[in-house]
Amino acid sequence: MPAFKTLDDFDLSGKRVLVRADLNVPVADGKVTDATRIERLVPTIREIIKVDGKAIILSHFGRPKGKVDPEFSLEQVVQSVAEETGHPVGFVETDWVDVSKAKQAIDEAPAGSILVLENTRFHPGEEANDLELAKRMAELGDIYVNDAFSAAHRAHASTEAIARLLPSAAGRSMEQELRALEQGLGAPERPVIAIVGGAKVSTKLDLLENLISKVDALVIGGAMANTFLHAGGLGVGKSLAEKDLADTANRIREKADQAHCAIILPIDATVAWHFEANAPHRFYGVDAMDPEGMILDVGPGSIERIKAAIDEARTVVWNGPLGAFEMQPFDHGTVEIARYVAQRTKAGKVVSVAGGGDTVAALAHAGVKDQFSYVSTAGGAFLEWMEGKALPGVEALKG
Repeated sequence: MPAFKTLDDFDLSGKRVLVRADLNVPVADGKVTDATRIERLVPTIREIIKVDGKAIILSHFGRPKGKVDPEFSLEQVVQSVAEETGHPVGFVETDWVDVSKAKQAIDEAPAGSILVLENTRFHPGEEANDLELAKRMAELGDIYVNDAFSAAHRAHASTEAIARLLPSAAGRSMEQELRALEQGLGAPERPVIAIVGGAKVSTKLDLLENLISKVDALVIGGAMANTFLHAGGLGVGKSLAEKDLADTANRIREKADQAHCAIILPIDATVAWHFEANAPHRFYGVDAMDPEGMILDVGPGSIERIKAAIDEARTVVWNGPLGAFEMQPFDHGTVEIARYVAQRTKAGKVVSVAGGGDTVAALAHAGVKDQFSYVSTAGGAFLEWMEGKALPGVEALKG
């Protein structure tokens, strides 16, 4: 594990604790529609306030482009934070140019308070990782806790610069995420199988290149599998495929061979002639594709092949659906494999780690989001971790 401190390393009693959270949650008509990220923040907040510390929450929300914009005020999520923590929550306005009023509000708040500060992106220095802005933020607290893994891939004032100005620690959610990811790829129990799906090879080149050096088998699904099938000389009809990346796909396969990483591609497919839910469809072997058809999901033979690979694994890492999971019946492959991984996880046969926006939605659709060992809600940060990149918000906590 990386050497970072946690809440266990600090006496939080009576301290002003700046907590970098990710309150960038979906809101409709002034109401939070998915409070998952807020729920994961609760353990850290409760540990602070139970010893009369003040939990002072920093977060971005939307893209106000460095200007004060009421549309992106964090005031609209305060009620949801109060509901999830079961505790009153105050809101502190600031434009981040002058923080004197914020400092006064924090000083006057009673011990054990929870306060949400205004959107950090209301100041252009946030996304510029401006040291002067970070210093103003640091004036408001005694200890800095980063509990926003989903924002850890950004070197911003509230995620990177401030961590170097105050005694710093990972919050409980960040700590849990980093330990889960270490189990997934850092020091996993082998064999390790990665399942990677989605539409485009071009958006996941770094991911594929990193994984083939770290896993024992790599299942490639979704439309990106079509690119590999095409590169292997197979017809993919009118399926979505990046045919200009055939050489790239073949290079990845060669590197996988050299790394002794098995590439598992579909051997059959669910094919339709219209891209719509419940479109007429049939199964084809990938060596006998209808030139007028579109591959919209893996076929039954491929599902069994993937299950057999999972049976051999001790660790499963997943990013991206295996087909057009948002439309029935082309969700079948993704749902079937998701439920199988969940079943193997429950039986104690595998450690399963999944993440990425579409992946979380797919696992929720399959009804197994809570049955994996760990499901990351951090889209970009999870992907960059899978790509093997250093995350500034994590690196700043080390040492």
